Amino acid sequence: IEDTYFFLGNSQKIGPSPPLIAVAGDGIVLPCQLEPPVDAVQMTIEWGKPDLNPRFVFVRHNGQELQTDQNTAYKGRVSLTIDKLKHGDVSLKLSKVKVSDSGRYRCYIPQQSKEYFVELLVVTYKNYIKWNSGVMLECKSAGWYPEPEVIWMDGDGNHLSAGPTETLRGPDDLYTVSSRVTVEKRHNNNFTCRVQQRKTNQTRETHIHVPGRRKTFNLINKIHLRQMKVLSKQRRQKDWLRRMRRRLNQLKTILH
Repeated sequence: IEDTYFFLGNSQKIGPSPPLIAVAGDGIVLPCQLEPPVDAVQMTIEWGKPDLNPRFVFVRHNGQELQTDQNTAYKGRVSLTIDKLKHGDVSLKLSKVKVSDSGRYRCYIPQQSKEYFVELLVVTYKNYIKWNSGVMLECKSAGWYPEPEVIWMDGDGNHLSAGPTETLRGPDDLYTVSSRVTVEKRHNNNFTCRVQQRKTNQTRETHIHVPGRRKTFNLINKIHLRQMKVLSKQRRQKDWLRRMRRRLNQLKTILH
């Protein structure tokens, strides 16, 4: 990604530079500083996104914000700071950022024939991971963007070989990942599922302790007992229905 300034028809490339990273729901400032710093309060300032239609995110002309051609997706979410405009800082404040806000933005000052490009990457994740414990462990994490990777480790930090990660992309463009791994009985029975996005340096992990055989056996016994109680209740209900039917049949016989 390259930031490009245009000075009266002559371009100067500055970069490459990494994209700005924002978390969905937060606010972010897209930087744009005039050099040399001049008062830009009365200047025309255009912020746009080339892949939009209409492409204008924010337009200021003769000291007034123009909303006629503004893309509706940005209404009420963008602004400039007047005090900073006096010093040539025409940075755009974007609030409540969305995944769809990701992309390349153009800051353009017509009076000076200058434009500046900045790349924005919006990430999102949810701070929870679901799992099932046992010989087959499952780890599931939702609400990610961009797509993350899943890593399994044992209690000593050694990577475990897992099956292919299942990835689902929802209508909101957010990713849900699910991974399963078959583990052997270890001394401490401790395992870690880590979900990470290297590009944005976002990481979430959970630590799983697999119960020993005795605890597992007790758990199975409890499940069986609950099932037996349910079956016993169902049998009592069936017996009661049979008795009621017999009584009804007896009454019908007497009445006839």
